[in-house]
Amino acid sequence: MAHAMRRQSPTTATRRPSSGSLLASDGKPHPLQDSLMAATLVLGAVAFITAMWHHLHLLSSWAGLIGILTGGYGQFISVTTRERFLLIIGLGASAVGFFLGMAHGGLFGGVLG
Repeated sequence: MAHAMRRQSPTTATRRPSSGSLLASDGKPHPLQDSLMAATLVLGAVAFITAMWHHLHLLSSWAGLIGILTGGYGQFISVTTRERFLLIIGLGASAVGFFLGMAHGGLFGGVLG
């Protein structure tokens, strides 16, 4: 409890990066993590939206599968809370799209057999 009441010295107050966001806590660029986050969000949106139509099951299942894989790797190498938060949203949308695409016909439904 005593640590919560401690006053910050001027040197510790200047160490905090001014990134403008509460979730991007380190103030450093992370191009790989940000690109994986964006790809997961786009693939999740595509998989989730196309899962609403039965005849687009190939697109929704493949976009969902690739979104799950990119989101999983992005979670593995993520650094900030912002990246993890948006990756979880993309992973959830990808998983829903993947599972509905699998239920409507699967990855190869009607193409191979």
